[in-house]
Amino acid sequence: MSVINDTFIAPPCSAEIDVLYQDEHLLIINKPAGLLSLSGKNPLNLDSVHYRLVHDFPGCTLVHRLDFGTSGLMVVARNKAINAALCQQFSQRSVSKVYSALLCGHLADDEGVIDAAIAKDPARFPRMSICPERGKPARSHYRVEERFFHLGEEGTQLPLTRVTLTPETGRTHQLRIHCQQLGHPILGCDLYDGLLMPGAERAPRLMLHASELNFVHPVSGENVNARHASPF
Repeated sequence: MSVINDTFIAPPCSAEIDVLYQDEHLLIINKPAGLLSLSGKNPLNLDSVHYRLVHDFPGCTLVHRLDFGTSGLMVVARNKAINAALCQQFSQRSVSKVYSALLCGHLADDEGVIDAAIAKDPARFPRMSICPERGKPARSHYRVEERFFHLGEEGTQLPLTRVTLTPETGRTHQLRIHCQQLGHPILGCDLYDGLLMPGAERAPRLMLHASELNFVHPVSGENVNARHASPF
């Protein structure tokens, strides 16, 4: 049995959480990049979305998470009953999420689907691996919004593609590893080759933002369609 040793220490995050909507049942927030969703076991990783919110909203719980480097929309339950109802929507895949991202290079196709099973990789924690044999099914859609060049160090012209990503499933690191599988990793992704562009300065963050979140309000039954534009 392998022992996983997580040595990651999150740097301080001065950016604030934006509460975009609140009622007595739930919150919709914009998570800043560089903030953990949940506090880690290491006391140096105490600061997180949940750690901050529970001070102002006692009893709140996270229904889902965003990676440390990812920014964007999250729904937060304000009690256990709402948490259970929202978790059921996520497990039934009735919640739809849309992400904005900048990918390294220029994609050849304007849209497509990445269908590749994802498995844990204890030997390379926290990385995941594409593994058809023992991985869980994972499927993502992409659509190109813009192809352009970024002026890098020493005048280097760096090709980038702005895309919309829509995951059908919710595997750990799914969009990051699927974009790598596509041959165009997300810019700023330290785990899946997004820092390896020739002549590129280090990206200021992971260029991945949860820009749309659609679900049914557990109490009112109304459709909730949250939107938050990408900051990059």
